[in-house]
Amino acid sequence: MKKLTKRSQMLVYAIGGMGVNMLNLMMGSYLLSAIIASGFGEEAIKNQTFSGPLGLSLDLVIAGAWAVLTVIAKVIDGVIDIPMASFTDNLKSRFGRRRPALIIGLVPMVIAYVLFTLVTPEMKDESLLNTIFYFVALCVFYSFYTLTMVTYYATFTEIVDTVEERNFISNVKSVCDIVYFILGYVVVAAMLKGMNIRLVAMIILPIVLTMLIPIFMIKERSTLPEDVEKEENAEEKHLKTVNLFQSIAATFKNKNYILWLIVYSFMTFGVQLFLSGINEFFSVSGMNMMTVMICAFGPVPLTLMIYNKLIKKYGFGVAFAYTLVIFGLAMLGMYFIARMEAGSAKTAVSIIGGLLSSFAIGALFSVAYSVPSQLAADEEKKTGISNSAMYFAVQGLFAGVASGIGGGMTLTLLKTSEPLIAGTKNTIFITLIAAVAMLVSLILMVFLPKTVLKMGRQESGSDKK
Repeated sequence: MKKLTKRSQMLVYAIGGMGVNMLNLMMGSYLLSAIIASGFGEEAIKNQTFSGPLGLSLDLVIAGAWAVLTVIAKVIDGVIDIPMASFTDNLKSRFGRRRPALIIGLVPMVIAYVLFTLVTPEMKDESLLNTIFYFVALCVFYSFYTLTMVTYYATFTEIVDTVEERNFISNVKSVCDIVYFILGYVVVAAMLKGMNIRLVAMIILPIVLTMLIPIFMIKERSTLPEDVEKEENAEEKHLKTVNLFQSIAATFKNKNYILWLIVYSFMTFGVQLFLSGINEFFSVSGMNMMTVMICAFGPVPLTLMIYNKLIKKYGFGVAFAYTLVIFGLAMLGMYFIARMEAGSAKTAVSIIGGLLSSFAIGALFSVAYSVPSQLAADEEKKTGISNSAMYFAVQGLFAGVASGIGGGMTLTLLKTSEPLIAGTKNTIFITLIAAVAMLVSLILMVFLPKTVLKMGRQESGSDKK
C-alpha cells in the first residue's frame, strides 16, 4: 500500500470513518432505545421512541427476550468479525484488499440502518414479530459495520510507517469521534426537541459518505496471485497473508495483545453502558444533556495534548491509567449530581463534571485505534505476517461482548426492573456502574507487560533508533 507522507494527508484520511461511526452512534444510543418506551420520561416518549408519534407508550419488543438478543447480536457481531477480518486480509482483487472490502461492508450496513429506522412490522406492545425483525436488522448492521471499520482500521498499520504517525492518525480520528459525538449528543438531542427520531436518523444518514475518503485515498497493488508473482518489491513481497485459522492462531499467540484485550473489555463495558443509556440517564437525572455534552466534548482536542505528553514522557501505561481515573471520577460525580436537588448549584456542578470527563474521553477513543495497530505492526516486523485486520476483529469480538452486556443486557434490565429506590428509575445507576468498570480496568492494568506500558515513550525511541 502506498504510504501517506504528509500530515495533511493523514489528517484527511482520519476523517474517513466519522460518518460510519455516526450511524453506529445513532443505532446504539437512539434507535435501540427507541423501540422500548419504558425508562424514558413522559415528555421524551413522543420524539425519542418509534411509538410516540402515535400518542402511544409501547415497548415494541419483548423486553426480556430483547435483553438476551442484544447480547447475542453483539456476540454474533464479534464472532463474524473473525472470518470478515480474514476476508479483508486475504481478499484477492485487481484493486487490492482494502478498497473492495470497504464497499462490500458499506452497502449492506446502510440498507440495514434504513430498514431498522423506517420499518416496524407491528405497532403493538411487546410484539414477537418486531423482536425478531429488529434482531435480524441489528445483526446485519453490526456485522457489516464491523467489516467496514475493521478494514479501515487495519489500514492504520499499513498506510503509515512510524509509531508517531499512527498516534497522529489515531488522535485525529479521536477528535473526529468527538465531532460526531457532539453531533450525536448535542445537535441530534436538539433536533429531537421538535422532530421524531425516525426523521432525525434519516437526516443524519448522508454523513456516511465520509467513507469515500479512504476508498479514494487508498492506493494498493493488485492482490491477484498472478500479479503478486510479478511483484518485484522485495519488502512487500516478504509480507505474507495466512488463512483464517493461521491468522487467529497468530493473533492469539500475542500475549501482550490478549492482556490488553482484557483491560480494554472492562473499559468498554463501562463506556458503552453510559453511551447506550445516555438518553435515559439524562431524562431522569435533572441535568441538561446538551450543556453537559458540550462541556465534555468541546475541550477534547486540547485535553488530548495532555494525554499525548504523558505518553511521550512516561509511556502508554501512565497515560491510560490517568484516563481511567479521570473518567471514573467523572462518572461517579455524575451519579451524585443526578441525586442532587434541582437548582443552580446542580447545573454548575454538572458543568464541572462534564469538563472533568473531557480530560479522558478523547483518549478512551484513541486507544481503540493506536494500541492494536501498533501491536499488529510490531508483530508484522517480527513474523512477516500481514493480518492487521484480525487484530481489530478480535478486539471487536471482546468489545462486542462487553458492549452487549453493558449497553444491551445491563441497560435493558435497569430500564425494565423494579426501582431499587422508591420514586427513582434504575437508569440513574448507569454512571455509578460505569465508574466501577473503570476501577476494574485500572486494577487489571498491573498485569500488562512493560513493553505495552512503555509503548510510545520517547526515551525508548523504538522508531528512531
